[in-house]
Amino acid sequence: MSNPETLSPDAPLWPEEFAERYRAAGYWRGETFGRMLQERAAAHPGRVAVIDPAGGRRWTYGELDKRARRLAAGFASRGLGKGDRVVVQLPNVAEFFEVIFALFRIGALPVFALPAHRESEIRYFCEFTEAVAYVIPDVAAGFDHRELATRVRAEVPTLKNVFVVGEPGEHTCLADVPLDADAVAYPEPEPSDLAFLQLSGGSTGVPKLIPRTHDDYLYSLWGSNEICAVDENSVYLVVLPAAHNFPLSSPGSLGALYAGGKVVLCPSPDPETAFPLIARERVTITGLVPPLALVWTEAGQDTRHNLSSLDVLLVGGAKFSEEAARRVAPALGCTLQQVFGMAEGLVNYTRLDDPVETIVTTQGRPISPHDEIRIVDDEDQEVAPGETGHLLTRGPYTIRGYWRAPEHNARSFTEDGFYRTGDVVRMTATGHLVVEGRAKDQINRGGEKIAPEEVENVILAHPSVHDVSVVAVPDAYLGERTCAYVILREGAEPLKPVAVKKFVRERGLAAYKVPDRVELVAAFPQTGIGKVSKKDLRTAASDL
Repeated sequence: MSNPETLSPDAPLWPEEFAERYRAAGYWRGETFGRMLQERAAAHPGRVAVIDPAGGRRWTYGELDKRARRLAAGFASRGLGKGDRVVVQLPNVAEFFEVIFALFRIGALPVFALPAHRESEIRYFCEFTEAVAYVIPDVAAGFDHRELATRVRAEVPTLKNVFVVGEPGEHTCLADVPLDADAVAYPEPEPSDLAFLQLSGGSTGVPKLIPRTHDDYLYSLWGSNEICAVDENSVYLVVLPAAHNFPLSSPGSLGALYAGGKVVLCPSPDPETAFPLIARERVTITGLVPPLALVWTEAGQDTRHNLSSLDVLLVGGAKFSEEAARRVAPALGCTLQQVFGMAEGLVNYTRLDDPVETIVTTQGRPISPHDEIRIVDDEDQEVAPGETGHLLTRGPYTIRGYWRAPEHNARSFTEDGFYRTGDVVRMTATGHLVVEGRAKDQINRGGEKIAPEEVENVILAHPSVHDVSVVAVPDAYLGERTCAYVILREGAEPLKPVAVKKFVRERGLAAYKVPDRVELVAAFPQTGIGKVSKKDLRTAASDL
């Protein structure tokens, strides 16, 4: 067996002793994505795999596999092959799966861009990865991706192909690419090969690229399936952008396909679009980020749609406050499952049979017995049990380094391979993690450390408050002060900032945790996946 560290000079992978350990434990099963789909199609060719209501498509496993094989041959005939990078920027459409499984089959690496990315990010992804192709829709959400592709292609010498779902303009129509599946021979990837490049959260500048292998990512899928009870009867609704790590793998669309279940693509995350789909397709499981979960719980209280099929709502991508978590079951009639994970690897879930208090107050525990956790202080010394500290981790699906980023890797990984997540956490006596926030979001007010999530959880208990986000504001005297941005519930009585401060005091928080400033707003700036952009809020607060 070759040493995984030598398989990709661009990405540090697992030392051989760890790779052998994970294989021996049965985590790395020697599977690839291409073979996985082929096996599901052979076993259940007529079972529905992907439903794209907006596009009017209901593809079976047999159809999806055939499409992927024919597109793989077409890609190979145009010179795409093992190790080539292909930027994929598609909305929630069936072709997303056709494209990525075709690329998996020939060993080319999808670089997953989000629909919200624009010219600056796309140019960077194409230049940095030396992408040979770019896959886009013609127009999505009113934006013409073909014009962007024309400009980027003119500036990136390696970018030889642009494939368009829809009207191609001056580019190549994706529908014209497929060939007979046996028309072109190409080498298939090995399980230890890189499968794709995922994006980091990117909260500080341009996202870093995360190299994931077939071995490690497939383990995260079936490990998630076991915890989330996903099987061939499951129907997963993709509400968030399909290319994002959370809806892709926790357990996500790929987890559902691994189990032989059904994937339903939702073109919009709003309840008016999603709720009818849940009712019509008998959706059993889906995942949301906290701001969307709040919108759904409010809409679910008086919806006319039948949501009785929905068994599990996963909420992750950011800390879900206790107050908000308690609203899910009464409003939507399903079990909440908290998810705390990262595209770099480690994923934690509350278990379906956890006590309610555990589900609403913690962010779960790791997938794997081989997920190693360290909680350390600022000097990298492990803290006492139950104490708060910085989360470090390594394991069978946590990367050992970013792609072509030696300087980032020196900062983000310890010498013995632990990833510095940037999260501040504590561990309960039962082994569940409680996320106190991101280290970069902690507020230092005159030497007193404030966890924004603690203050947010208190304010969110106010009956007039829909959502809240607390950020730091630079201050010449204290170093930082606090600003609470508050969104009121629809139809709520007007709420003055002084009333918010009074409410916080009455709930028993220390005086220094009471927000220095309260701003009432209609909406928060969001990232491409719909999380609150605290970076933009901090900038706005500094300008006030």
